[in-house]
Amino acid sequence: MGVSICIHRAANDIGGNCIEIRASSGERLLFDAGRPLDTPEGEPTPIPPTLDTTKPVSGVLLSHAHTDHCGLLEELPKEWPVYCGKATESLLHLSAAVGGKAIAQSCVNWASWKETTIGPFKVIPHPVDHSAFDAYALQIDVEDRTIVYSGDFRDHGRTSERTKHLMRRPPKRVDALIMEGTNLPAADSALKSTDTEAVLEEQFVELFKKRKGRVFVSWSTTNIDRTVTLYRACKRSKRILVPDLYCMLVLKRLKKFANIPRPEWECGHMRAVVTYKMANLMKRLNEPHFIKELKRHKAAMSAKALADDSGRWVIMTRNSLLEDYAAKGVIPNERDTWVFSMWNGYLERESTLPMRDFFSPYQKEGNGPKYIHSSGHASPELLKKFAEAMKPQMLLPVHGKAWDAWAEHFPNLRPATDGQWLELS
Repeated sequence: MGVSICIHRAANDIGGNCIEIRASSGERLLFDAGRPLDTPEGEPTPIPPTLDTTKPVSGVLLSHAHTDHCGLLEELPKEWPVYCGKATESLLHLSAAVGGKAIAQSCVNWASWKETTIGPFKVIPHPVDHSAFDAYALQIDVEDRTIVYSGDFRDHGRTSERTKHLMRRPPKRVDALIMEGTNLPAADSALKSTDTEAVLEEQFVELFKKRKGRVFVSWSTTNIDRTVTLYRACKRSKRILVPDLYCMLVLKRLKKFANIPRPEWECGHMRAVVTYKMANLMKRLNEPHFIKELKRHKAAMSAKALADDSGRWVIMTRNSLLEDYAAKGVIPNERDTWVFSMWNGYLERESTLPMRDFFSPYQKEGNGPKYIHSSGHASPELLKKFAEAMKPQMLLPVHGKAWDAWAEHFPNLRPATDGQWLELS
């Protein structure tokens, strides 16, 4: 028996990635340990039925810190070592602490483009552009075979050069490419937007200058590109970006890894809103002095100040903030605008109902919500170019629902089902 691959989960679905490589010696390596997107909130992440957790693995490699790629960790044996980027580890611990948990496994950090030996496997992490900070494609060399796992990637974010670098300098031979296909649309579906963050910045600047009142924006705290886009748009339109305390804490934790907006930059264009629930969260996260630190840099403000509906504020908006906003008189009116800057599928979910209800009175006046967003994943055209650059002997599709409809565009495509083992020839 030679080197073999099993996609335990996400062979025909988006999210919940869990992929295993097995050497002929029987040693195992896991790519990602994700939580399916449709797992009900509060329920444990299901372990793929074909994943054997009774035997050791050489390591669990995490491409990035999105839950659909790392949310299974809490169900895996604590003896299984985790390999990831240093910033990814920081985000993992922070996210776990928010949920009142801890990462049980030990984490080993790799360095970009540097080879790490894990048992019989040699792993080279290649940084790629994605909506998650510190995202990687992974190259695994084992027994004269080379496997590339794309992770989640794109080339229209603020770190697009990372993806292009890998495409210009692919491995000499790729025996198997395991590639995501999130944005491959079904025949009856429209293409998702892959506008650049620069294009989105222009759209936000135009909106911020045009609207007279406050602009409420719903975006992910871990989408650092989007935070940067909003920050830059605020500077250009003479507005003030008002993230919540958790978003500002994420920026603080990641500032040593990139040139991103940070609390100590006193330039008048970003202040964290201090709310009751978020202040309590800071205490639980062992950050009791964070608010004082922000105030020292003049980078904090009360929610009450946002009751002023002048055109100064661009306000982060999510469910956990609404009660505190309402208590301080921060109520939307016809002068205000709500922008949804995440995947629009979330708008249809029950989880966004509190936000929809919060804005519904003024929406009757025809003012929202507006949608300004771009996908965190590769366009179909980029997927084709990436596969062409890798020239794989075999392409294993994952993290997509429409691969069958696009099969003719990808030579050497070999679809698999969850739990199916494939041996490399």
